Amino acid sequence: MSWTDSHCHLQTEYTHADSSDGDHRAEGPSAADLVSAACQAGVERMVCVGTSAGSSRAAVEIALADKRVWATVGLHPHEASTGAGQVASLLDELSPPERVRVVAVGECGLDYHYDHSPRPVQREVFAAQIDLAHHHGLALVVHTREAWDDTFAILSEAGVPERTVLHCFTGGPDEARRCLEMGAWISFSGIVTFKGAVEVAEAARICPMERMLVETDAPFLAPVPHRGKTNQPAYVPLVGARIAELRGVPVGVVEEQTSANAAAVFGL
Repeated sequence: MSWTDSHCHLQTEYTHADSSDGDHRAEGPSAADLVSAACQAGVERMVCVGTSAGSSRAAVEIALADKRVWATVGLHPHEASTGAGQVASLLDELSPPERVRVVAVGECGLDYHYDHSPRPVQREVFAAQIDLAHHHGLALVVHTREAWDDTFAILSEAGVPERTVLHCFTGGPDEARRCLEMGAWISFSGIVTFKGAVEVAEAARICPMERMLVETDAPFLAPVPHRGKTNQPAYVPLVGARIAELRGVPVGVVEEQTSANAAAVFGL
């Protein structure tokens, strides 16, 4: 087995807000260079996540160009004011070759930390994208920050898609248990390596291995010892190593199980 980065942004221009550093617009390395570096680090599968119509289209193009990459199509809560219609249209317009490279709707959800879009609009657009995941038989990738109760309420009301991922998990054991009770997978990012992320670390200890994914959320939230630098998929083994340390298991166990989980969730 090799590592799978279940959530990264390989698009050349990153346009959504970093969860810790505010608005982030930067020209980064090419997708081909990032994939090459990841493969050298033992990361041979990547899910490139869309956050707007433009970045979703770019994700699809990257996935078409490299069979080690799959794409998602979604509207980040920061962009919710632009409306979910663009996501629906893009999904409807995909050609057959493009369609097979798209594995999920998202990232979508709620972000009450920045509130770049009004909260009622965020909730409406989140529910609409849950419906799209149901309609197209795709997995759902959820972003939630400081909005746990509303996130769970909307998922419950709209119906939790069979393959739902809470990405870049920032909660603690209580939130993890609620995710697991609804049948979701929990994806841990570089945050789990941060010294102050005690609650996230405890959630990683209690999460069953068969419900766990690892991700970078590159270019954001680089794990220790690269914290504060631009993140990349090549760093996902550092996330897995920290989880192995927390659970007292060999790193290979985390590598194998999380890659198998990603394959099951996204149909890789």
